[in-house]
Amino acid sequence: MGRALFGYTVVNLGCKVNRVEADGFERLLAERGGVPVGEAAADLIVVNTCTVTGEAEKKTRKAVRHALSTNDGARVVVTGCASELSSETFAAMDDRVVVVPKAGADLYLSELEMSGAAPCEMSESFSASPADGRTRIGIKVQDGCDNACTYCIVHVARGRATSRPADEVVAEAVALAESGVREVVLTGINLGSYDDGGTDLTDLCRRLLTATADLHGAGEPPCRFRIGSIEPMDVTGEFVSLLAEAEGRICRHLHLPLQSGSSRVLREMARPYDAHEFRQLADFLRASVPSIALTTDIIVGFPGETDEDFEDTCALARHVGFSKIHVFPYSKREGTPAAARADQVPPEAKAARAARLRALSDELAAADRASRVGTVELALVETPETATTESYHEVPAPAGAKIDSLVPVKVG
Repeated sequence: MGRALFGYTVVNLGCKVNRVEADGFERLLAERGGVPVGEAAADLIVVNTCTVTGEAEKKTRKAVRHALSTNDGARVVVTGCASELSSETFAAMDDRVVVVPKAGADLYLSELEMSGAAPCEMSESFSASPADGRTRIGIKVQDGCDNACTYCIVHVARGRATSRPADEVVAEAVALAESGVREVVLTGINLGSYDDGGTDLTDLCRRLLTATADLHGAGEPPCRFRIGSIEPMDVTGEFVSLLAEAEGRICRHLHLPLQSGSSRVLREMARPYDAHEFRQLADFLRASVPSIALTTDIIVGFPGETDEDFEDTCALARHVGFSKIHVFPYSKREGTPAAARADQVPPEAKAARAARLRALSDELAAADRASRVGTVELALVETPETATTESYHEVPAPAGAKIDSLVPVKVG
């Protein structure tokens, strides 16, 4: 790259979709001649915000205040979900804060005039990987959500569900594969709702597999794809069939947000399935794709959740055999129906349930890992010491394995 014209920092908060958007900001700023630096040295600080819970909003405000106090000369751009709902709050923090709607962030950054800056061509050695050196690269294929879970504000912040044109997604995936990326993660706020004029997620995956099948070197496995997260009601029989037939090119690992194992609580969350339906789906996946790994999100302490409801959640988690549970103690988000309820669960009860569920997660993860001992999986080499298997377990990297490569490893 040519002479550095300005330094930038991208501070990212929140979900995998935010992470992919932040990676895009980094690539865009690098194309314009910027280099990633620490906050204290940056000319430009971009804060990509999250507003999914009240706690997330607090962390977002803290991140903006930290940027302002750490660097008294940088321009601070605030974008993302929280900027859609609390723009006046951020704008009032300092004259250096510029609030940019999420949908306009790319255009704003591409046209931003930095002091003394001029566009700078990328060198041929510019990497498709983000600035922090991660090897697993995400593509955002969908945004927004048409659901309205009673604990969630994201459908307000991001709007109705929209899908990127399949041709664009395929072209981006091909470019990444040609640059050496060996694992691409498909992400979206409601990924399973993907629909480009009748092309659904299964159709898109088929196109991606075909388009990237022959872009690797001789003797090397082709690029594989991982589904970032998919709602249970969006997992179709056709998709499961493709997953079973793809021989690992679509990772046999799905992240299925459960949120609760109590049908009563799911109904009050306005989740469009019950505990029995989730159980049936998990059983179907296990029967169709025996080596599949399943991970999930669970909220504990949702308003009105009883001890019995929580025990139902633990029982369902055991039955499914999740290899990882992301545990979220319920956090009120003002503006949602759940936040207005009078039957909030006491903090000490939420903390105790969260601790129990995290212990169960550790137990189930160990059991899933033990069930794979002696099997061989392709693993993505992330560092000289570590690799990540198709089933999303971390294993030691084979000696001398190239970073970014997919290599067979025996799970031990």
